[in-house]
Amino acid sequence: MDELPRQYPDTPRVAVLGIGQMGLVCAQVLGSERPGGTAAVVMWGHTAEESGRLAQSRRSDRLPGFVLPESVRVGLSDAQALSGVDLIVSAIPVQFMRSAWSRLREHVPAGAGVVSVAKGIENQTLLRPTQIIADVLGDDPDGPPRPLGALSGPTIAAELARCLPATMVAACDDAAFARWMQQLFSTSWLRIYTNPDVLGVELAGATKNVVAIAAGILDGLQAGYNAKSALLARGLAEIARLGTAMGAGRETFFGVAGAGDLATTCFSPEGRNRSCGEALGKGQKLDEYLASSRSVVEGVATTRSVMDLARKYRVEMPIAAAVNAVLFEGLDPLEAITRLMSRELKGERVG
Repeated sequence: MDELPRQYPDTPRVAVLGIGQMGLVCAQVLGSERPGGTAAVVMWGHTAEESGRLAQSRRSDRLPGFVLPESVRVGLSDAQALSGVDLIVSAIPVQFMRSAWSRLREHVPAGAGVVSVAKGIENQTLLRPTQIIADVLGDDPDGPPRPLGALSGPTIAAELARCLPATMVAACDDAAFARWMQQLFSTSWLRIYTNPDVLGVELAGATKNVVAIAAGILDGLQAGYNAKSALLARGLAEIARLGTAMGAGRETFFGVAGAGDLATTCFSPEGRNRSCGEALGKGQKLDEYLASSRSVVEGVATTRSVMDLARKYRVEMPIAAAVNAVLFEGLDPLEAITRLMSRELKGERVG
């Protein structure tokens, strides 16, 4: 590998914000032994109680079988977790990011870079994760721009925890920072690509959750693999249409962060958005499912944002509209599928 630029250390001090599934596996990856040295990793949780349990047991019921490496510390205060860090990994669900970062802002070192692994779009503002962080932190008029990147791809956390082969994309318009992320997160079983298209990578990660809910609805209705494969193809077309209308690179949606992530989240039985859709397809009410879920189902809130973006950019997104109607307008899932199949016949268009 090429040498890192001087301003990015081989063995950085890293804070991982969020002790959900992705936060845990990011800490595992960064805290593992590597030829150039091991990063000094500290985790931060929203509550002292939850952080204390993780610090004592090194385990989390959010990720059965997972054991936090002994090299990873758990910060028991905001200041302790962020003191002197070179890099901050934000694994906080999107709809909670603004409040969490507002709370932590005073403790964020001026020179620390930030990488987000969250997938969603904030309601009302329609901001992506890196945009939310930038909005909260603001720019330092006396210093260089803070590097902000996104890490995304087909990554079921339970598989990452078992070190099964996977790929991700490190996206940043600062090529040196993207390269640093690539080197920090790359392992013998996790391959990282770089991509300057932050908009496309983050939008792909958010919108695929909406299509995954639709895929789960098909599973709940036992509609079969033919239907699901068609849904993925047409869902990807919708995602690419929205992305290109917003200025993202079309090719991003057909790569690891686009088609790759979409396929994984729609077919994996462990995908929380797909599982939510499956429950709806079987007749369970949304409020009941969310109340019983231990994890945030990002696609539910993101569906509202995607529909707002579709209207703003005048993009037709019939699958997203059907999911929105099932989630928030009381449309029966079977009727939603019937409406999609009954749309006007036309030629196929992708992107």
